[in-house]
Amino acid sequence: MGLQERIFAGMYDRFTAKSEKACFAGHRSAMLPQLQGDVLEIGGGTGANIPYYGDGVASLTVTEPSKPMIGRLQRRINELAPQAKLLRAPAEDLPFEDDSFDVAVSTLVLCSVDDQPRAVRELRRVLRPGGRLLFLEHIRSPEEKVARMQDRMNWLNRIVVHCDCNRPTLDTLRAGGFELNEVRHGEITGAPPFARPLASGVAQA
Repeated sequence: MGLQERIFAGMYDRFTAKSEKACFAGHRSAMLPQLQGDVLEIGGGTGANIPYYGDGVASLTVTEPSKPMIGRLQRRINELAPQAKLLRAPAEDLPFEDDSFDVAVSTLVLCSVDDQPRAVRELRRVLRPGGRLLFLEHIRSPEEKVARMQDRMNWLNRIVVHCDCNRPTLDTLRAGGFELNEVRHGEITGAPPFARPLASGVAQA
């Protein structure tokens, strides 16, 4: 566990506070309260999604690979969702049997996994037939000019927020066996232009 990882975990909530209030919270409140069944959330981070899950969730399982994040996430789970199960695991190697969940949730995760196609295949594997993946991800812009700027500035994005701003996430979901039934494009409020493109929606296994 490196110093940089500990610093990032400690500052994450403060660093994202403005975007959370102006942008992310609205998406979370629209996506999560109506979920039902057995739910898996990957990359739980500091637990920003936890307050939004409703009573329809039969079981909630959350994974997170970062040890510094795990401590903060566990405290939020203990406070708000003590019935939830937390495991330390990367999205590319989920420790679950095939067809284990009705719904998977990925919010601002697929930009930072080491192997995005493998993570998507794992999500597809653990979802039951017809299961849904709810996603909120910043993505490669469909506008060529912006996409080129993302390519040029991605090195900086990786240093500052530890993720890639130019990943073709929607294409990766399709290639990984998902059908994109709902996709909404938007922008991350307050982010620099190269990091603004945002997509949310539902992908069906």
